[in-house]
Amino acid sequence: MGTCYDVIVIGGGHAGAEAAWAGANLGARTLLVTMDPSKIGAMSCNPAIGGLAKGQIVREVDALGGLMGRAIDATGIQFRVLNASKGPAVRGPRAQADKYRYAKEVQRLLGTRELVTVVAGTVEKILTEKGAVTGAVVATRGGAAGGGELQTVGASAVVLTTGTFMRGLMHTGERQEQGGRVGEQPAVGISGALREMGFELGRLKTGTPPRLAAESIDFDALQLQPGDDEPQPFSDMTDAGRFPVQEQRPCHITHTNAGVHDLIRANLHRAPMYNGQIETTGPRYCPSIEDKVVRFADRTSHHVYLEPESLDTNEIYCNGISTSLPADVQEQLVRLMPGCERAAVLRPGYAVEYDMVWPHQIDATCMTKRVAGLFLAGQINGTSGYEEAAGQGLVAGLNAVRYARAQEPVRLGRDQAYIGVMLDDLVTKTPREPYRMFTSRAEYRLLLRADNADQRLTPLGRQWGLVHDRRWARFEQRESALAQLKRCFDEARVDGLPMRQWAQRPGVEADDVLERLVGGGEAVVDRRLVARLLADIQYAGYIEREHRQIRQMATQEASPVPVDLDYEHVRGLRNEARQTLSRFRPATLGQAGRLAGVTPADVMVLSVALGR
Repeated sequence: MGTCYDVIVIGGGHAGAEAAWAGANLGARTLLVTMDPSKIGAMSCNPAIGGLAKGQIVREVDALGGLMGRAIDATGIQFRVLNASKGPAVRGPRAQADKYRYAKEVQRLLGTRELVTVVAGTVEKILTEKGAVTGAVVATRGGAAGGGELQTVGASAVVLTTGTFMRGLMHTGERQEQGGRVGEQPAVGISGALREMGFELGRLKTGTPPRLAAESIDFDALQLQPGDDEPQPFSDMTDAGRFPVQEQRPCHITHTNAGVHDLIRANLHRAPMYNGQIETTGPRYCPSIEDKVVRFADRTSHHVYLEPESLDTNEIYCNGISTSLPADVQEQLVRLMPGCERAAVLRPGYAVEYDMVWPHQIDATCMTKRVAGLFLAGQINGTSGYEEAAGQGLVAGLNAVRYARAQEPVRLGRDQAYIGVMLDDLVTKTPREPYRMFTSRAEYRLLLRADNADQRLTPLGRQWGLVHDRRWARFEQRESALAQLKRCFDEARVDGLPMRQWAQRPGVEADDVLERLVGGGEAVVDRRLVARLLADIQYAGYIEREHRQIRQMATQEASPVPVDLDYEHVRGLRNEARQTLSRFRPATLGQAGRLAGVTPADVMVLSVALGR
């Protein structure tokens, strides 16, 4: 065995970056193996971070000491809160990124961690002994001059984050090209290695739209979509007084029309999704424009958002027309949209098929059930999105270090974080398409708001060693300010009523409270804390109901199920339940009850059997 590390992270995307960051912050010697170190943190598809439910995940990653929130705050070129006019449970912070500066910022942050060693190369084999990870065989790359070699690297844990690169195959019309991203080769050997280890692999599809040259678009003819007047940062470590950091840019809105739809229908025989060239499943929630035209035949138009990709380039991302149609059709399609009559296509859109591991083979710690010490995070688990990948990467990195140190693994519950909801969904439901987080997936979403992520998770991060002194000091300062604000709500009076009671009136917003507080001679008050407390007060009844539901479920959620339990010998289980439980191997009775095919009666039978 050659060089030894505590943890090896394979892949430098958003999952791999968070896993390596978490490992280093926990004091673990971490090797990050990636095909091209200059692409660490790259935004392969949309140049944005956050959104509905996704923004909550970014806040949770930040509350646990992750890097995504810090990176987007440093490089965002437009910040908006989506659903701002709706209730706080469904609001989602989102930011357009300068995608090149974002990747460089992720690389810069990782470069501040001496315990992270980055190697250009691929992993050809994961080494195991007696069902546990012992290291990996790394094929290093020698750069332009060549000189790469095979190296055997020892490690107690491996985190696999391959994104769309496992046997990646890109489609643009009839043209096919191997790769997980434009201009980059696929990872071929790792799929075979996983199969040899006994893992059940699947194959999914995702896609991306064309990019246009900014100077070729008539923006004056389009609807403007600016950012918020008072943009708010994602990270608790960002100085709000010196934010935003980058120049802010607007987006613009155009739309498809009958001419676009007719063109697509006339060329469906050349579309890989409809001519049999692609057989795998893509995301229903983010369909290609071909899918939209076919599935929603009654619609005469679809919005398309033109989003700048960088302050330093002329690239415009066409959000809403993801496509794998031939390049010549894409060019015609784009020029039929208002404002784009003379648009130049810099790069056509494409679809990419890739291998993944069906996630019933991991548990909510991200460790595989088949091989101890092997963790999976990101699109390899069937998810889609930078934010979902980052959340899994953080959990995988944390638990990889804990495994290497013979510590108990940790899990986030559905009542603690959107990350917990996502991981529980992955291990209890077989995805039929790439998994994306929505607020509707979270039954306790009033508790899992973006504004209270630090209260929910920073103390846990501190307990686990992810949150260091500077972040913890800021958290304690906010908690002190929040306690003082609560006292003001309890003691102050407005219109003859206690402020807490007055704040429950319909239509009272954070600015109304601020006006009363400042007008009353109070010290400088943080608007974000006012909005957080106001949400707690106005939705107190619903929040208490969610807490009652959590207390009722607590017994099942805390009841562990042995991973090696032989369900064939559990008397009274129906055959369907026995087969489902044997396949998914839930970690708790709560997870067992959420499996399709397992009834409450089956859970009762299982509970009695465990009691014996």
